[in-house]
Amino acid sequence: MSPALLIDRTLTPSLGRYTDEEKARVQEAARWAAQLHEGQLRASGEPYISHPLEVARILADLGMDTGTLIAALLHDTIEDTGTTRDEIASRFGEEVALLVEGVTKISSLRARNRKIQAAESIRKMLLAMAKDIRVILIKLADKLHNMRTLQYLPPAKQKAIATECLEIYAPLAERLGMSSLKDELEDLALKHLQPEVYAEIEHYVNERIEARTALLEEIALNTKKAAEREGIAVEIQMRRKHLYSIYQKMKRKARPLEEIYDVLGIRLLCNTETECYTLLGIVHRLYKPLEGRFKDYIAMPKANRYQSLHTTVMVPGGTLVEVQIRTHQMHRTAEYGIAAHWLYKEGITPHRVDVGELSIINRLREWSSLKATSGQFLEEIKQEILRDSIYVFTPKGDVIELPKGATPIDFAYHIHTDIGDHLAGAKANGIIIPITAELQNTQVVEIITSPHAHPHIGWLRAVKTARARSKIRAWINRHDTTYLVEKNVVVKKPSEPSPPPSPPRARPGEALREEKKIGIRVGTERNLLVRFARCCHPVTGDDIVGYVSRGRGIIIHRRDCPNLSNIEDFARRQIEVEWESVSPRTTWHVRVRSRHTGDLFSEVEGAIRKLGGHLIEGKITEQRLDELDAYFTLEIDRKEQVRRVLKAIRAIPSVKSVSLVE
Repeated sequence: MSPALLIDRTLTPSLGRYTDEEKARVQEAARWAAQLHEGQLRASGEPYISHPLEVARILADLGMDTGTLIAALLHDTIEDTGTTRDEIASRFGEEVALLVEGVTKISSLRARNRKIQAAESIRKMLLAMAKDIRVILIKLADKLHNMRTLQYLPPAKQKAIATECLEIYAPLAERLGMSSLKDELEDLALKHLQPEVYAEIEHYVNERIEARTALLEEIALNTKKAAEREGIAVEIQMRRKHLYSIYQKMKRKARPLEEIYDVLGIRLLCNTETECYTLLGIVHRLYKPLEGRFKDYIAMPKANRYQSLHTTVMVPGGTLVEVQIRTHQMHRTAEYGIAAHWLYKEGITPHRVDVGELSIINRLREWSSLKATSGQFLEEIKQEILRDSIYVFTPKGDVIELPKGATPIDFAYHIHTDIGDHLAGAKANGIIIPITAELQNTQVVEIITSPHAHPHIGWLRAVKTARARSKIRAWINRHDTTYLVEKNVVVKKPSEPSPPPSPPRARPGEALREEKKIGIRVGTERNLLVRFARCCHPVTGDDIVGYVSRGRGIIIHRRDCPNLSNIEDFARRQIEVEWESVSPRTTWHVRVRSRHTGDLFSEVEGAIRKLGGHLIEGKITEQRLDELDAYFTLEIDRKEQVRRVLKAIRAIPSVKSVSLVE
C-alpha cells in the first residue's frame, strides 16, 4: 500500500474536527514522515510509517492539538532516521521539536549498557513530561499501538515490554486519569504475560454478558423511568470490568473466578452534581445496597481528578451489580483524563487548563531537583509516584498526597525541609504517634518541632519518599561526623582517622565535597566514593563489608565474597558499612509456594514479626490461577532463629512449601 493511501485510510478519517489549515499541516508532517521512514519495516512486515500514523490517529481520537499530532508523526525520526531536531524545528516550529526530543530515547548509552539506556530514557521522558504533559501522552499512544502489535516480537521481548507497561505506563495513564487507555494497556499486558489466565477470564466474562444482558437492560429501564419521574434526564451505559481488574480482584480477595460476581455493571450519566446524589437515592430505593460498598469520589476526588459515585446493589435473583453515577463532564475527565483539556470546543480552539495542578506533575518537577542515578530514579518512581497513594490533612485542612506507607517524617519533609530537620514528634487526629508509624488515609497530621531535634540515621529505614530520604542524607553528610551515606549504603567512619596531609582542610572524619560529589577521608586516603564490587554484586539486604582501596574509593563486597581472602591488607583497611534501608542483622532469602490467597504477604510478615524478625521485601508471582510462587528477604537478630521462622511460615494454612535460597 502506498504511503499516500496509508495516510488517507489511517489518519484522515480522524481529522474531521480540525480546520482545513490544521489538516494540511498534519498531512504535510505525515508525508514527510513517510519519506523519512521509506524502506523501513516493522516486525510485522508492514511499512514503518504505519506505526506513527496509528499513534497520531489515537491522539486525534483523543482530540489533541495539531502540535501533538505532528510530533507523534515524527516521534521516531530523530532516533531512526537522519533527521535532526533543528530540521524539525525549521519545518514545524520549536514546540514540535521539543515534544519530539522529549519522546526520543537516549541512544548514546546503548553501546555501554542497555539497562542504563532504558532507565535513563524513561527518566528523560518523565522530566520532559513535567515541562510539557503532551510528551507522555505521545508516549502512551506509542506504547498502546506497540502493545496492540506485540505478537510479532519474540516471546522474551513480549514479556519484557508487557512488564514495563504494567510497571510504568499503565500506572502513568491512571495517574493522568486516562482510564480507557489504562484499561487497554493492562488487558494487553495480561494477555501476553499470562495468556491462559487472560483467555479464561475473557471466556467467563463473555458468558456472563450473554446471561445477564437482559437483566441489566431491565435494571436500566426501571432506573430511567424513576429518574424521569424526578425530572432527571439520564443516559445509561452498560459496562464490564476490564479483564485485568478482575484478575487483580481475584488476587486481592483470594477468590476463584467463579466467585467474582460484579463483573458487569451500569453507568448513569446526568448533568449536575446534585442530580448524581438524587440518582444515588433512586438506585438505593429500587435495589438493596451492599454495606461498605459505597464510595463518594465526588466529595473526595482522586488525585487524577476522577469524580464519580460508586455503589454495589443486589438485584432480584441475588445478582450483584456495580453502579457508577457521574455527570457527562466527569465522564469525559474519567475516560480521557488530562487529554480532555485539549478536547476541541465546536471544532475551533482547544480548551486547556493548568496541568501543573496535577499532583504527579508537581512531584515530577520536585524530583528533577533531586540527585539520583537513572536506576535509583526509576525504582523510586515506581515505588513512590506510581504506587497507591494516601491523602492526609494538615491542621489547616490542606490535603497532602503521600505514597502508601509514608510516615510523619515524610509528611514533615513534604511541608518544609526545616520542619523535617527539627521533627521531634507527631500527632494523628490529636493522638501522639511514633514518627516512624505508617500514616492512614484521611488522618489530620500535626508535626511537633524542637530546635534541638535533628535527623537520625534510623530515619532512612522508615521513610518512603525520595525527598525525605534525600534531605536526611544531606543533613547527615553535612552534620554527622559518624556516618557517610551514599548509594544507599551507610559507611560508619573510623573514630580516629589520621589527619589529612594537605588542603582542602577538614576535621578528622569530616565529609568533603568536591564537584558536587560527597567524599570521605580515612587515614591518608581522600575523597573516597562508594563503589560496588563486580565480583560478588552485592544487592540490598545482603550482608556487606567495606574495603578502603587505594585510589578507587570504598569498595562494597558481600561479606561471604571469596575474593576477600585474596586481599592482603583487607583486615587493616576494612570499614563497617550497612544498607541505609535495613539494619545490620542477619539477612535471609526465603522461597514460599502456596495456594492462591490474597493474604500471603501479610501472613508471612506477621509470622516473621512475631519472632522478632523484619520483612525487608517480598515478590509474589502467579504460576497458575490457583498457585503462588513468592520470594521474601528478611532479617533476624540471631542465625539460630531462622529455623523457627521457617517453621512459623510453614504453619500458614495456604503454604505448601518453604525453603531457604542462596
